[in-house]
Amino acid sequence: MAAAFERPTFCCCRKVVTGSAKSESLDPSRDCPVDIASASNFQHFQIQHFHLELDINFPSREIQAVEVLDLVCLHPDTQSLVLDSHQSLLIRSVNAKCRCSSGENSWPLSHRLDPFTDYGSSLVITLPAAIKPLSNFQIIIRYTTADGPAIWWLDPELTNGKSKPFLFTHGHSVCNRSFFPCFDTPAVKSTYSATVMVPPGIRVLMSATRSTFDEQENIYRFQMEYPVPAYLLALVAGDLISADVGPRSRVWAEPCLLKIATAKLNGTVERWLSAAENLFGPYMWERYDVVFLPPSFPIVAMENPCLTFIISCILESDEFLIIDVIHEIAHSWFGNAVTNATWEEMWLSEGLATYAQRRITTETYGVNPSSLMNLFTYEKGFCFVYYLSQLCGDTKCFDSFLRAYVEKFKFTSVVAADLLEFFLGFFPDLREKCVDNKEGLEFERWLNASGPPLLEPDLSQGSSLIKPVESLYQLWSSETLDGNRITDVDISKWKTFQIVHLLDKLLDRSPLPHEAMMKLSKSYSALLDSMNAEIRIRWLQIVVRNNYLPDFYKVRRFLENHTSRMYTGPLYEDLCAGTMKAIAMETFYLTQNRLHVNLRRAIQQIFAHSANPAAVMTLLEDKPSDASNPISLRDVNVSA
Repeated sequence: MAAAFERPTFCCCRKVVTGSAKSESLDPSRDCPVDIASASNFQHFQIQHFHLELDINFPSREIQAVEVLDLVCLHPDTQSLVLDSHQSLLIRSVNAKCRCSSGENSWPLSHRLDPFTDYGSSLVITLPAAIKPLSNFQIIIRYTTADGPAIWWLDPELTNGKSKPFLFTHGHSVCNRSFFPCFDTPAVKSTYSATVMVPPGIRVLMSATRSTFDEQENIYRFQMEYPVPAYLLALVAGDLISADVGPRSRVWAEPCLLKIATAKLNGTVERWLSAAENLFGPYMWERYDVVFLPPSFPIVAMENPCLTFIISCILESDEFLIIDVIHEIAHSWFGNAVTNATWEEMWLSEGLATYAQRRITTETYGVNPSSLMNLFTYEKGFCFVYYLSQLCGDTKCFDSFLRAYVEKFKFTSVVAADLLEFFLGFFPDLREKCVDNKEGLEFERWLNASGPPLLEPDLSQGSSLIKPVESLYQLWSSETLDGNRITDVDISKWKTFQIVHLLDKLLDRSPLPHEAMMKLSKSYSALLDSMNAEIRIRWLQIVVRNNYLPDFYKVRRFLENHTSRMYTGPLYEDLCAGTMKAIAMETFYLTQNRLHVNLRRAIQQIFAHSANPAAVMTLLEDKPSDASNPISLRDVNVSA
């Protein structure tokens, strides 16, 4: 998953402890991870499948839902089923059904919703005595969704086409418990199915291997045939049309975006998939489709199986689009097929996916431009994987290891010990040399020590791209600016990554001397205005951090025209951290009706952390319907 903003942002639930309970869905030879972000007692059950029946009501912004869970109880003393849920879900009834000696029986069950954290609750269901250990039974939950953190309702004005309402869900990392009660932990995987009813003219997509549409009843049916964790179930509904861009790939977008989206991805997705298959084994999800979402989508991209979600703003930049799509393709093997069992070890998905992304890019294009950037929060994980590749001494041999790793652990959740034990088993000479003979490896320091990576990758292949950037940055960093040498460098011919790298370095160095800031604006401001949002946001952050008033009108104009959290958030933070809070608040008042409610809350929180109490009260009282809702985990952090 590609991150929102530029810095790493994590949810507060990464600490994980280990318990002794075992589940048949995990390797019985080791302890079952216990995720303290989950309120559920998932170690006591095996979930074989679950089914959702969803009736989407756009006017009321509700989903009337029925969930059916097929379960096996693993422990004889288990008297209740505890699922992750959310205070926004209205649980209407819970029933159990199982086949006993007297035939099939069903019972209404008592249940309660207990507080857990600010991002969820625990749904405690009392089980009937007739449910015996290791026997199959069903739990049927009827409920209604409300305004939970996983479900994003968009008025037509917040879409690209501005003609029909839109809905999408976002489950990573602990949000889907507000979509459906579940074992909301990456340690648990299962298959699922769904039927979805929507008004005429609305297209529904889900992260599923099979889909059908009953036009007469206006019902969509979906089937995910491979086990996935709860956070990877995703749904989108809106004014969407499609076009094929390869033999197993399709682009979905609003009608006004389909032509440009298709032109940018036509033929390339299959090329990337084929390169990945050559490296890591067959693509196991059958289809790889991409759906472009309105600017309110809170992150850059999300690797939902069979259906990658990508923010439509990224279409402005060909290079960022390429890297983001390839990264999500890499997640098909690392993250979706083989998943980190705990959020503490998310690097098992993101570090491996970043390594795989760069192998795919290198095999496809040669020099890998993404190695020039630190855009993802996954760099230390990538460096550790690179360290493992260097230990084995041959890139192709390491590719073979990754292929075998995916084949061994596909459709399961793993911890670091699984990866490292399999690595040493695959390369027995390393075990003999470094473990048995006690020469030692750096696994412990990599996994548990703080600080920079112990080994950084060789970026020399990108020197032809990076050297001009470093040289120009040194000119701008000099105490005496050499105007002639600076103007001799034509950055309009540079790649997006090169300009972004230069601006990132200047942003890190800000505030700059006033003379340098004036010269920067004169040299680049007009040029950067015509470039994509990834470039403009960095330039405008430089403007704000340097209090460069002549270009502040461009900051206001940018905020008036962009409703994406990944672009507006950094600017509001910088404005409020400096002396320009008044501009930030005035711009917010003018634009808030065009912002998604979750983005409004996030900006209100920025104000609350920076402005004086009287100003905050005025701000919050201006929109009481928004302020009355508690700020959810997603409003505090965007999981990376």
